[in-house]
Amino acid sequence: MDGGFRLVAVFVFQMHSELVTNRNRTPQEKKTLSLKKDRRQSYFASGQKGARKAIPLRKRLENRRNRHKNDQAIAIAVEGDELALDLAESSARNDVHRAGGWKKGADRPLGEAIALQQAKRGYRIGRKERSRTDHY
Repeated sequence: MDGGFRLVAVFVFQMHSELVTNRNRTPQEKKTLSLKKDRRQSYFASGQKGARKAIPLRKRLENRRNRHKNDQAIAIAVEGDELALDLAESSARNDVHRAGGWKKGADRPLGEAIALQQAKRGYRIGRKERSRTDHY
């Protein structure tokens, strides 16, 4: 088990040192590092504004859902005995309902985003001609 941790630690160190070293790089090396390291938002395909609006909305909805669950548990526990009330209050304080929750997915590396954009562009070229010939 300890040997596996060392292997992972060495691998992470090598990746980190590759990205952080201060030696002069050629423009080609800079470009490949940029394509690996830089990210593009892939949360919504429709554009940046949709993601800018939707990510905070999802967070708000998740928090509202958690507050609602906690309020319901406490309301039910008030009618019950003292032990149920303590349990509901403890769950609310320790954010039991929040476990898991909503999390934004990771953004796409720039290299993948560019490749996807080029593939979409390649598909769009000649679409009018294809649509005319498909019907006959």
